[in-house]
Amino acid sequence: MGNYSMLTSSAPAAPFGYAEAKPIQGLVSSYGLHPIDVRFPIMLASPSSRISHSHSPACESYNFDPDQQSSHEQHVGHRRARRRHIEEWKSIQDTTIMATGTSIFIPQKIYKPHTVADQRRCIEEAELMGYIAFENQHPRESGVPLIDALRSSCKHLIDKEDVVFEGEGPSVSIRIQWPGYASWTRQIPTKDFRTPKQPITREKLAKNIANCVKRFIEGMEKKPMEDDEDPKWRVGGRNSIKLEDLILVSVHHVSQGSWQPQLRMRRPL
Repeated sequence: MGNYSMLTSSAPAAPFGYAEAKPIQGLVSSYGLHPIDVRFPIMLASPSSRISHSHSPACESYNFDPDQQSSHEQHVGHRRARRRHIEEWKSIQDTTIMATGTSIFIPQKIYKPHTVADQRRCIEEAELMGYIAFENQHPRESGVPLIDALRSSCKHLIDKEDVVFEGEGPSVSIRIQWPGYASWTRQIPTKDFRTPKQPITREKLAKNIANCVKRFIEGMEKKPMEDDEDPKWRVGGRNSIKLEDLILVSVHHVSQGSWQPQLRMRRPL
């Protein structure tokens, strides 16, 4: 074989509509071989027809976030968790067993924080517990009279010695959303005063809620109701709703650190 050297040849101008192509360098030897000159036609796009690849659907598919699916599943899970406590709240009225009293429930709105950020943090992203029910054995029915709970005389409360609020902080907020009145809240302890401290029992929780409702009625007795509200829901006073008129059916974890009781009437309105 002879000595080889790398050579290029000049190329004529490309016709209109084709990009200028450089010749492919070939091997030239002493035998007189000429460089290979190959041109590839490439259509030139006009400025109006050029596509920005950053907005191309094909390019967007390559920017797929592998965590996108898991984030979506988490969002769906949060929405389901948020709906669960609402569905439980509504289902109580359909599954209540009544031997005494009425089927009239106090029409409370379910409590939720004011801001969207707090709703996301305290409801959607929080691990809300299931509701706590209060059931009587004799007679068998849903709920205990608040006046009995206040006096610690819930003799027939089922599982009254069971502990509640395990894993919760030192206190929780009891929320009351009574129709015609401003949102009301009061904190109750989740532990007893023994040493070492233990979670409170179901019976003690009923008494604490009864105390909260009692204080709510006393605080609202002399305050006017909001406009356009039905006066039959007025609390305190001779012809208004009193503690003795109410039955505690359940209490629901409506937001992180907040619980709301379901109440029904012992007498017709």
